[in-house]
Amino acid sequence: MHPPCIIPLIFSICVLATTTEPAWDGHVTPASLQLAPFTPYYVPPGAKSYDSSSPLVSYKGRWNYHYSTAYVGKSARSTSDPNTEVLLTFVGTGIEWFGSRDNRHGLATVFIDGKPVEEVDTYSDRIRPLRQQRLYWNFELQGGVSHTIKIVNLGKRPGSKRRTMIDLDAFVVTRGGASDAVQSRDEDASILSARKDISTSAWSLSRKGTTGVHAMQLAIISSTHALIVDKVEHNPLTIDGHPAWSALYNLDNHSIKPLRMQSNSFCAGGTFLSNGTLINVGGNPVVESRTSAADFGDLNGLQAIRIFEPCDSSSVANCEMQEYHSRIRMASPRWYNTVVRINDGSAMIIGGARKGGWINNATVNNPTIEYYPPKSIHSSGGLPIRLPFLASTLNSNLFPIAFSLPNGKLFMAANRDAMIYDWETNTERYLPQIPNGVRVTYPMTGTALLLPLSPENDYLPEILICGGSTVDDTKPGYEISSQDPASAQCSRMILDDEHINLGWQVEQMPEARVMPDAVLLPTGKIVIVNGGRSGISGYGNVIDQIGASNADNPVLRPVLYDPLSPPTERFSSEGMPTSSIPRLYHSVATLTPSGSVMIAGSNPNLDRSEIKYGTEYRVEWLFPPYMSLKRPEILAAPKLLPFGGTVQLRVQLVDGNQNSFQVVLMDFGFVTHAVHANSRLVYLRFSIQGNIVTIQGPPNGNVYPPGPGWIFIVADGVPSEGKKTLVGGGQGPPVDQSAIENVLQSTTVD
Repeated sequence: MHPPCIIPLIFSICVLATTTEPAWDGHVTPASLQLAPFTPYYVPPGAKSYDSSSPLVSYKGRWNYHYSTAYVGKSARSTSDPNTEVLLTFVGTGIEWFGSRDNRHGLATVFIDGKPVEEVDTYSDRIRPLRQQRLYWNFELQGGVSHTIKIVNLGKRPGSKRRTMIDLDAFVVTRGGASDAVQSRDEDASILSARKDISTSAWSLSRKGTTGVHAMQLAIISSTHALIVDKVEHNPLTIDGHPAWSALYNLDNHSIKPLRMQSNSFCAGGTFLSNGTLINVGGNPVVESRTSAADFGDLNGLQAIRIFEPCDSSSVANCEMQEYHSRIRMASPRWYNTVVRINDGSAMIIGGARKGGWINNATVNNPTIEYYPPKSIHSSGGLPIRLPFLASTLNSNLFPIAFSLPNGKLFMAANRDAMIYDWETNTERYLPQIPNGVRVTYPMTGTALLLPLSPENDYLPEILICGGSTVDDTKPGYEISSQDPASAQCSRMILDDEHINLGWQVEQMPEARVMPDAVLLPTGKIVIVNGGRSGISGYGNVIDQIGASNADNPVLRPVLYDPLSPPTERFSSEGMPTSSIPRLYHSVATLTPSGSVMIAGSNPNLDRSEIKYGTEYRVEWLFPPYMSLKRPEILAAPKLLPFGGTVQLRVQLVDGNQNSFQVVLMDFGFVTHAVHANSRLVYLRFSIQGNIVTIQGPPNGNVYPPGPGWIFIVADGVPSEGKKTLVGGGQGPPVDQSAIENVLQSTTVD
C-alpha cells in the first residue's frame, strides 16, 4: 500500500489520478492467479539434478529418510547430529544445494574440494517448512575437472541452545561448456594478485565474482557498486522467497545484494538524471505459466519507471529500487526503448515497441518520444510526441542509438538511417544513410559512441558506429540463419555541415561483430568486446539456432580502437587476452572507477539455461596496461562541479615533470543491448601548480548534460582512478506539474 503522496528525490507528485483510458496492454492469465508457495528448485536445460536418494550422493553419520510429494523425487534426508556429512563428487562449473528451511533448521559448513567456503544458515522463523529452497550455490568452479561438495551439520544456530538440523533434497550441477575445460580459471585469486606479474605493455583478463542475477542491464552507481537489472527468470540469487531480478554488485569484494523489483524489467532502458537519481524504464508484461505472477509476483513493466535514488555509500543496506505505478509511469508502453539524459537534466525516452516481440513492425511500433519528468511541449501535455524517423526506420529499429550533442540537439540512428533531432523545435534533419546496407539497431545490433569532446575544437561532435548486420529486416525468421555473417564495418562522421556533406567514413574491424560493446577508456581510446561473427540478436527466432541463440561464432578477443591514429592504424589486438566465455545476446561491458572494464552477462534464452550459450553469471575484468603501472592519484575532488565554474583537485603525480597532462570528465552510461547512450568523455580546461589542479567545469549542459560524472587525471597516458562528482547545480530536472497531472489523468495502471 503506497502513501497517497509520493515525494521521491526527483520531484514531488501529489496528484489524485482519474483514469479514463487503459494504457497498459499486458494481461494476466488464469494460471497466474493460482497462488502457491514458490519453490526455487529449478533444473535449467543442460544442468543435472541429483536427488537425496541418488547412489552418487554419500552420507556420513545418522541421516533420516523423509517421503512426501513436496520433496524433489518425493524424498529427502535430514540430520540433527553435529558433524554429520553429505558429499557429492561431480564434474561441472557450478553446484546448488536445495533443502528445507524452518525454525528447527540451523547452521552448516560447506566445503568445496576440501576447503571450507561458506557457513550457511538454513534457519527460518516459520513453523511450517519452506520446501525445495536453494541453500547454497557456486558458479565459479573450474570446468572439465572433478569437484567435491561436502556439507557438515553444525547442529546449532546463533541464539539457541537447541540442537538444529539440516537436510538435503537435491543437488543441481551446472556442467558448463566445452570451452570451460580448456582454460583454467583464476577466480580464486584476487584481482590484485592476478595483476602482479603483468608486464607494462600487456593487457590481462581475470575472472572474479558472479552476478547472482543475469546482467542484462548495467550501470556504475558509486565507487564501490554496480547496479544490475535482469528480466524475470530463475536466477540463483533470491529475495522474499523468489528469484531476484536485480542486484547491487560490490566492485571491491564481489558480494551481491538482491533488490526488490515489482515489475518485469525485461529489456528496459535507463539513465541518470541531473540530481543523480537513476531511472529504469519500460519492460515487458506479466510473465506467464511456470514463471508466472503466482511464482514471482511481478507486475506489468511496459510503462514502469523504476526509481533508484543516489546511493554513494559503501554500505548499500538501505538502497532500494522503488516503484509507484499509480503515481510514476510512462504515458505509453515501451519495450526495447532507449533513454537519454538531455541538457536540462531530464530524460528523453525514445521509441520501442508497445509489447514484447522480436523484429519491430507497424502493428506494435511506438514511433514516439516522451520525457521524464513529463513536459508540456509541442502541445503534447506530457503525452508522447510522434517522431516520423521512428516510423520510417522499420523494421530493425528497436533500441535506437542516441546521443545528446554539444549544441543541445540529439543524434539518432536506427536501422540504416541517422538524423539530428532538435527536441526544442521538434524538427528532424536526416543524415546520409549508413553505407553498404549495414543495419545497426536491434536485432541487427551494432554499437556506437560519441567520441571524446574537446574545448580545443569547440567540442565538435563525432559519431562512431561499429558492427551490425546486412540481413534484410523484412525477412521472416525461417529465412534468417545464425550463420549469416555479421558486419565488420565501422562508420564515422563529424557532425558539421562540411563533414555531413562528405558522408560516413568507413573502416573495418579486424573481426565482424553483431552485438558488440564499445567502452570508452579515460585515455580516449576505445575497447570493443563481446558479440558474435554471425547471426543476429534475440533467441528462438531463426534457423540453425545454437541452443536458443540466434547468433553464433562468438568473438572472444577484445580489440582496441584509437580515434586519433591514422585510419589504417586505429585497430589493434596486440597483447589482448582471449576469453573462453562466449558473450552474445544480453551481454554488457562498462568502464569502472578503477579504470578496468567489467564484462558480464550473456543469456540468449527465455529462462535460465545451461545449454550451449546458456545463462552466464561469471564476471570478467579486463585490465588495460596502465593498471599495472604507477598511476597518478586524485587525493581530493569536489562533490559538485558547476558549469563554467572552477574547482580544485588535490593530486599526487608519479614524477614531478609530466610531458602530457589531461583532465577528463566521463559518464559511464547505462548499458544494455550494446547501447551506451549516455557514455561520454569531455576534456576539461585546467591549470596545475604543484599538487593542485584547478579545473573548469563544462561550459553548459549541452556539452555535458547535468548529472553524475567521473573525474580522471591522465599523466603521460596513464590515468588515475576516477572520482565521482555531480555536474551542474545538483538540483533535479524541471517539473511541469500540469504535464504530470495530464499523464496521470489520461492513462491508467494495470
